[in-house]
Amino acid sequence: MNLVRITIIDPAGGISFVADAEALMAFTAACARNPRTAEELLAFVDVNYGGLRERVLNGLAIFDERNANGNFTAIHQAFDFCQPHELPPFRIVDERTREQSLRPVKAGAVLYNLINKRIVQIQNSYREITRAGRAPVFDGVSHTGRMFTYRLPREWVIVP
Repeated sequence: MNLVRITIIDPAGGISFVADAEALMAFTAACARNPRTAEELLAFVDVNYGGLRERVLNGLAIFDERNANGNFTAIHQAFDFCQPHELPPFRIVDERTREQSLRPVKAGAVLYNLINKRIVQIQNSYREITRAGRAPVFDGVSHTGRMFTYRLPREWVIVP
């Protein structure tokens, strides 16, 4: 499986998680709808890449439970003991989580900055992200045989 780290920056902060690299095109297509928050972006992604939104939000709920009141020992222990591609979704809450959110896994790392409308391909050995494209719809179990297309508005910038 081609796994990639996806990091989303919004006005509330940042989140980071590992996903199949096939989801990158769904994230880029979702950016064409100018989401304001990570949750809104995930909802837009879910239309073309089903199941990811629920997995990420459930993972963040667990993160919030285990890393409450400024005590980030649980996520720091995960960083110490898990392989990078096995890490659970997490919020960017300190320097260590920020650094981890930028570390590529297997096929790379891509940052979606919703505030500045920038897509930063920190490392992407899967498939180049382009301003316009098409990709298969995934329903959470398999490809549906349908395709989706997208075109990013001018204000969005893709950084190689």
